[in-house]
Amino acid sequence: MLVLDVVGLTPRLLEHMPRLRRVAEQGGRSTLGTVLPAVTCSVQSTFLTGLLPQEHGVVGNGWFFRDLGEPLLWRQHHRLVAGEKVWETIRRERPGYRVANVCWWYAMGSTADTTITPRPVYHADGRKDPDCWTWPPELHDELEAEIGPFPLFTYWGPTAGIASSRWIVAAARRLLPDHDMTLVYVPHLDYDLQRFGPDGPEAVAAARAVDEVLAPLLEDAERTGTTVVALSEYGITAARRPVDVNRALRRAGLLHVHTNATGELLDPWTSRAFAVADHQVAHVYVHDPDDVAEVAELLTELPGVDQVLDAAGRRAAGLDHDRAGDLVLVAEPDAWFTYYYWLDDALAPDFARSVEIHKKPGFDPAELFWDPGDRWVKGRALLHVLRKKTGLRSTMRVVPLDPAPVSGTHGRLPADPADGPVLLCSVPGAAPPQVAATEVRDLLVRLALGARVPA
Repeated sequence: MLVLDVVGLTPRLLEHMPRLRRVAEQGGRSTLGTVLPAVTCSVQSTFLTGLLPQEHGVVGNGWFFRDLGEPLLWRQHHRLVAGEKVWETIRRERPGYRVANVCWWYAMGSTADTTITPRPVYHADGRKDPDCWTWPPELHDELEAEIGPFPLFTYWGPTAGIASSRWIVAAARRLLPDHDMTLVYVPHLDYDLQRFGPDGPEAVAAARAVDEVLAPLLEDAERTGTTVVALSEYGITAARRPVDVNRALRRAGLLHVHTNATGELLDPWTSRAFAVADHQVAHVYVHDPDDVAEVAELLTELPGVDQVLDAAGRRAAGLDHDRAGDLVLVAEPDAWFTYYYWLDDALAPDFARSVEIHKKPGFDPAELFWDPGDRWVKGRALLHVLRKKTGLRSTMRVVPLDPAPVSGTHGRLPADPADGPVLLCSVPGAAPPQVAATEVRDLLVRLALGARVPA
């Protein structure tokens, strides 16, 4: 079985992807539900466990780690996801069932037989080089010899593009014959849909590019009689309004910063309230329970906020977990949340202008852009790389502090199925017309164990 996570795939975009559409024509196509928040880590964890975020614990792409006192995004340890994984269930009936994970998240330390996941090299002198982590370890050098190093700088950042998806597909083609289930994450649609929005020619071009890259892998699957399940985590919709939730909390005297040589830094230890922003959802952590009502009232009035979920709202949304914020914000359909907390750009921390997914206390889609206000930005980036290669210290300041260029977002539950996720299966009748995200796991189990009709 080949399980393709084509992130950002929607029924609208599928119309421009004839090779992928053929999977549905041979088998079937279903409307696919998602979960709140509709972001990569939460949805993938639901697909693999059949559980809601309040059960598997992945309440976003990151959260405030209360025991560490730090907001952290994009962690990688598999044990952050509670619940039995789909292949573990299958192995109870089919011992020895072999699974490969190619770039699905929370992969490190899992019970999959083979794993490939992005993992940069951070040198002691500050350099960051592209790399990946593999299991078994020898796979790393074999992949580099056959298809080259993992192209990290086309996987995210201003230079993100089709090369990373092409590398992932090439790696998946190598692993497919030796595994019973191969999970493959294909990220390319995420890039230009966030940059330019979902409705323009760039979105169509991105869809066609992904379809072309997927074609050899789909042909391998068809030639070998491999069942194909292609799905997506969310659809990307137009973004027009950034919402500065942390700045609102700071102006109200609830969020505190401390200052050092790098600029102003969010101080989660002394702040009465702060938010971990994640696309169209923000987790707001409130130190004192007596302040929750005050913070909720403040944020309810913030333009661009659609919902403020308290404890009862979190339970209804399937987000009632200790990792979740004391309040969870959902943006209006055309809005999204920034992580920004400084009030003067001159005091922004040095990492704000860099691609730095681990230091920022929230997701930053502006990392997909070269700073449009700096006419020499690409030259400065090249000079930075040259300085690094000669052993000199340098900071790459290329990301804009103005979020205005961001034109696509996600995280809310979709209002229109045409803008939501979709599931394709090459086996006729295997999936019903509508599939909930929590039902994907059981569908994969039934396909693996030979059941060809819905339970």
